[in-house]
Amino acid sequence: MRVLGFMSGTSLDAVDMAVLETDGETIQAFGPAGEQKLSNETREVVLEAVRQALALPRGAPEPSVFAEAAKAIAEEHVAAARGFMATHGLTKPDIDLIGFHGQTVFHERPISGRIGRTVQLGDAALLAAELEIPVVYDLRKADVAAGGEGAPLAPIYHAALVRHSGLDAPAAALNLGGVANVTLIGKGPDDLKAFDTGPANGMIDLLVQERGAGRFDEGGRLANSGTVDAGALKVLLDHPYFAAPPPKSLDRYDFSLDPVRTLSLEDAVATLTAFTVETVLLAAEWIDRPSALIVCGGGRHNPALMAGLRGALPMQVLSAEDAGWRGDSIEAEAWAYLAARSVRGLPISFPATTGVPAPMTGGKTAYPA
Repeated sequence: MRVLGFMSGTSLDAVDMAVLETDGETIQAFGPAGEQKLSNETREVVLEAVRQALALPRGAPEPSVFAEAAKAIAEEHVAAARGFMATHGLTKPDIDLIGFHGQTVFHERPISGRIGRTVQLGDAALLAAELEIPVVYDLRKADVAAGGEGAPLAPIYHAALVRHSGLDAPAAALNLGGVANVTLIGKGPDDLKAFDTGPANGMIDLLVQERGAGRFDEGGRLANSGTVDAGALKVLLDHPYFAAPPPKSLDRYDFSLDPVRTLSLEDAVATLTAFTVETVLLAAEWIDRPSALIVCGGGRHNPALMAGLRGALPMQVLSAEDAGWRGDSIEAEAWAYLAARSVRGLPISFPATTGVPAPMTGGKTAYPA
């Protein structure tokens, strides 16, 4: 199948798109990839949905802003897809399937036997109707309902990438998005371990935006200008999440900025950057030493963060591009791959990646009317 994958991350920056030719097991070819920035209007309605989601009690009805945000997100994806397909000379018959992540506005891991909650907004039926292509969506809910973490879901694609690239196993992939997650790919086809290691860009972005200093720490400039505050770093690392064994997952809002609020902008960003490095170092204790750690996601563009990882980790640290991967497109590719697996009934989550009791598939499909 030729599948168009969509990813809109918690940074609320853009809709990422990538085409993958796959049967859901192997990768046959990589098609074009690109992005479209989210409009300020959609970003604001999603932020309001996030604010209301974070305050939503269990069992309460969904706030009306969820439907408003879902429609806005779908319309952004329709516009993004049309522009992307026109740019690359693709027509409707060229795409067999769409993998649609939607926009996460809330994620709560299962604790003490209580089923978790995860909310991804986006009107898949509208997307399918407008583009006249089947859309696979809601890929996390079945895992959560079965007692799993619902995240991370990209590990099975990381494994396919490692095999396709001819990399030696064991190898590891580290995604630095709003939250960081790591996948250890062993020698067997389903020999996977994965979990969220801690915050990555999310806390840094929130702090920089809160201080009116832009959207993110461009080029690691702020981190490199500041000094790590050891006391604040210790408070951050004392969070109970780090004592919990994997598999485990996070929401980008699970950690507070309070420990760094009294610091200067530069020192606060330096401390949060060091926090991400330290949490990845803690995660390394749970995985066998891989031949290489391949860093994906927006965080790989941050020189301060990459230098910190290379200085701290007892293994070779490569950027996605060093491994021949398309670092800005991997999550969109992953959603294309997961969509193909979903329609074939293949498992997308596993006991050692999400804590689900047994390997299981997931997702629903919306068909054009």
